[in-house]
Amino acid sequence: MVKRKIVWTETAAKQRREILRYWTEKNKSTTYVEKLIEITAKHLKVISKNPEAFKESEINEVRESAMGYFSLYYKITSDQIIVMAFWDNRQDPKKLLKAIF
Repeated sequence: MVKRKIVWTETAAKQRREILRYWTEKNKSTTYVEKLIEITAKHLKVISKNPEAFKESEINEVRESAMGYFSLYYKITSDQIIVMAFWDNRQDPKKLLKAIF
């Protein structure tokens, strides 16, 4: 089994920061944010052990790991898992393509 490094694109990292900031400010607490960080870490652990565990998305060579209201979109290379987007599923899906490309 190949051990792949998980790499966040600048876009995905920015999306994650903005979402975490939004929920911290909205709830005046970090409780929900901490839960979301934990769920994300669990999904990334599964992805790192079995990159093909989650379904293929409609975007060529990009997989989707759904986490309730949020999803991780990622590509698999020979030595990396590249997180392309940290997506709030309540957004217009047409914006996802613009965010990734």
